[in-house]
Amino acid sequence: MTAPVKTPVAIRSLPNLIFASRWLQLPLYLGLILAQAIYVFHFWVELVHLIEAAFGSKDALAALVHSIGYKESADVTSLNETIIMLVVLALIDVVMISNLLIMVIVGGYETFVSRMNLESHPDQPEWLSHVNASVLKVKLATAIIGISSIHLLKTFINAANYDEKVLMWQTIIHVVFLLSAMAIAMTDRLMVHPATNTH
Repeated sequence: MTAPVKTPVAIRSLPNLIFASRWLQLPLYLGLILAQAIYVFHFWVELVHLIEAAFGSKDALAALVHSIGYKESADVTSLNETIIMLVVLALIDVVMISNLLIMVIVGGYETFVSRMNLESHPDQPEWLSHVNASVLKVKLATAIIGISSIHLLKTFINAANYDEKVLMWQTIIHVVFLLSAMAIAMTDRLMVHPATNTH
């Protein structure tokens, strides 16, 4: 019985270098963490403006009206239901984008860089236990549809301040996102569960 042939170290060094290059993605994920911190700051700025406007602050109201693109700003003297709804939807939009960032940061790091060994951690996300590149892709597509839905709802609520072309193109883009996500999910299903021939 012959001993297995060992691969020369000179040949193994290149695959090791290529495999170690995955750590180059680490600064990208750290940058996304900083981007999420900016979103958190933006969320609290908008929330503080909403609270101040509820207590009668004209400056906070003007800031809210400007941030949500409410063009009838001259006619706004106090909070109304439409402005509150648009601001709340904007806050929900920030939360959903933050959730998307978490999925990319945690799922991407776990899938492409290094294991986090969170199996015994009580706060391990449920979806992380079975995450891979394919599952992550479908979850990201679903999250993007949710974000697009919030944007579309904001536009419809404030439809009087938008051109018809803007409404039409936002709807078309949302439908494209929806069809793309369905195609990704269908492709993933076909790859995970290929058709088997029964004899």
